[in-house]
Amino acid sequence: MIVQDQSSTKSSKSHKHLIPHNFSEPKNLDFSTWASENFFKILIITLLTLSVAAFFFFFHNSIASPTTLFCFQKSYLSNNPQKIKIPKLNLDTVQPILDKYSPYSSFHSEQWIIVSVTDYPSDSLQKLVKLKGWQVLAIGNSKTPKDWSLKGAIFLSLEQQANLGFRVVDYLPYDSYVRKSVGYLFAIQHGARRIFDADDRGEVIGGELGKHFDLDLESVIVKQQRIFRYTSGNSNRTVVNPYIHFGQRSVWPRGLPLENVGEVGHEEFYSEVSGGKQYIQQGISNGLPDVDSVFYSTRKTGKLAFDIRFDEHAPKVAMPRDTMVPINSFNTLFHYNAFWALMLPVSVSTMASDVLRGYWAQRLLWEIGGFVAVYPPTIYRHDKTEAYHFIEEKDLHVNVGRLIKFLISWRSEKHRLFEKIRDLSYSMAEEGFWNENDVKFTVAWLQDLVAVGYQQPKLIGFELDRQKANVDFSGRKEYVPPKLPSVHLGVEESVTVNYEIGNLIRWKKNFGNVVLIMFVSGPVQQTALEWRLLYGRIFKTVVILSTQGDADLAVEQGQLDQIYKCLPKIFNRFNSTEGFLVLHDNTILNYWNLLQADRSKLWIANKVPTSRTVIDGKDASWFAKQSTMVNKVVSAMPAHLQVNYKESSPSEQSLALCGSEVFYIPRRFVSDFVDLVDLVGDFEIHYKIAVPMFFMAMDLPQNFDPLLNKMIYKTEAISTRSFDFYSAQVPAVHPWSISTESDFVKLIRLMESGDPLLMELF
Repeated sequence: MIVQDQSSTKSSKSHKHLIPHNFSEPKNLDFSTWASENFFKILIITLLTLSVAAFFFFFHNSIASPTTLFCFQKSYLSNNPQKIKIPKLNLDTVQPILDKYSPYSSFHSEQWIIVSVTDYPSDSLQKLVKLKGWQVLAIGNSKTPKDWSLKGAIFLSLEQQANLGFRVVDYLPYDSYVRKSVGYLFAIQHGARRIFDADDRGEVIGGELGKHFDLDLESVIVKQQRIFRYTSGNSNRTVVNPYIHFGQRSVWPRGLPLENVGEVGHEEFYSEVSGGKQYIQQGISNGLPDVDSVFYSTRKTGKLAFDIRFDEHAPKVAMPRDTMVPINSFNTLFHYNAFWALMLPVSVSTMASDVLRGYWAQRLLWEIGGFVAVYPPTIYRHDKTEAYHFIEEKDLHVNVGRLIKFLISWRSEKHRLFEKIRDLSYSMAEEGFWNENDVKFTVAWLQDLVAVGYQQPKLIGFELDRQKANVDFSGRKEYVPPKLPSVHLGVEESVTVNYEIGNLIRWKKNFGNVVLIMFVSGPVQQTALEWRLLYGRIFKTVVILSTQGDADLAVEQGQLDQIYKCLPKIFNRFNSTEGFLVLHDNTILNYWNLLQADRSKLWIANKVPTSRTVIDGKDASWFAKQSTMVNKVVSAMPAHLQVNYKESSPSEQSLALCGSEVFYIPRRFVSDFVDLVDLVGDFEIHYKIAVPMFFMAMDLPQNFDPLLNKMIYKTEAISTRSFDFYSAQVPAVHPWSISTESDFVKLIRLMESGDPLLMELF
């Protein structure tokens, strides 16, 4: 941190310049001559007049047609984000939707299999249509062949879906499997009592679903059975990996938070629960189970297909009301009381939709006394997958851990289930787990359910918190799952998590409760998502600021020169975090080198000589004004802050200046930081001056953690050669410039020497 003396300078005098007035020769005022000479001007004025008239005509008619000025409205809204409005849920006025025109208007079946089809019928799908007592419904999308057909299956093309009259159709993408929501409604409309959510790659083991799932929840046998249940009341556990229970400790399902991957110990003991309310039944898949891109990319051995086997003799296991499990959309049985839970969100990434649905559904399932149970292998799924990129799961790895904690703590005072569903969808949009489109979609979905005759289940009559308090630990049951071979995963059986995944888990555990606040100077449309994916794997969340906010990308507006003024409101949003790391996008953070830093101390690069430079474009007069404002702030500081600052600062005529492109504030200093921002008030103190001043006031420099002093800090003049001086051995590198996806890929190739998993994910 440099101390720079300031001296005032006089501004140069301004000079007046005489501007000569040049007059043209007088014009002939004869009208015909004038009209001839000004013909083009008259024509232009006439066209402008007609354009203005047309504009007002369209503006007037836009009242009846809101899309008339769509382009103008979209531009305005993107720069002026508004608070999400909770839509009304008017169920009493919903009119029935009857199937009067399709060829299947008179068809009814109680058991349906719903699949999304993109290609011609697969061998697995041709076997599904032969299951006795089940009707297959295939849902097409924009990629489905026009002549798709399969004997025994009902096929709904895009055109047929649009003609069914369902409200949800307006929200569905054309090329996605989430169009299955139309199929769910169609099945309910035609008498469904059970819906098996499947895909066209799974073959039912033994050719009969009834051998694996509990189909009749009203039967005496099912109600009297005792189901193993994970123990409740463990405040440190919110989610489980069910694959461990079924014999595969080194495999984890898509949707399991990466920080939980390393938890490979089996359950010490189980409790039991009576059957009859396992309204959602998740099956296990042999062959290619439901795994995420991290597992698939790091465990795949060449072109050898996965053939992972689970214990078919393991008992099914239920979830208690304070613990969740990932649920997918290709091997799950839904009973009538959980049909509302079939809704697939539309505003999240493709590979996240069914998982987010599953967590959302589990929380609401508790409100009606239901639970999820996981069953031994029910299907064999062939590994024909081409590895998909991490970006397709962005809404999982960035948010899923936080989502689970949010859902478990969420409460609602509403007295009907559908009202609670609407409120939870709204709360999830407010928290950023999905956007406003899914709130509207939820309301449309609930209205369509009522329109096709679905009866919403009744709520249980007592509070969830009271249920948790009355956990019964009697009758504990022991079960030790066998450890099945894992040689097909390319690792030794004793190895549960490979080196790269182990590192990722360790970083996440260290910084999983630290919020990263990042200012992006480059174009956020090209880089915001990439930054969030890169750092979101490590930190609790990534808050992005930019000069131009973007509501669609969750980018907040802020000014770099006074970025510190944006921080208090962010601190207030995350009041239970361990600390906040602030980063400018012209600085690359090598997070793997931060583990040794003390997260209870302040971090800043106060001893890096090249960071203590004059701020570009600022003269001595500007620095003098900054010094005056700093002195006024210091004079208003409370005693403990002022004493610290004056002990570190040599004189009132000096300014502390150092690079503030990256700094860290632990929780214990947050209140002091907020107080200092309040003292600055309307003063426009530059952040490279304000932040060092704050740090010197909050604590003595000798108490700062020295880690960031090891960063590489070059001058902006040589930033074009940044690839030459990058090192993975330091905590941070400055400067850097990222403006395109291509720049980002080049950076990742350098960073993979510190985090080899990066190239597998991007």
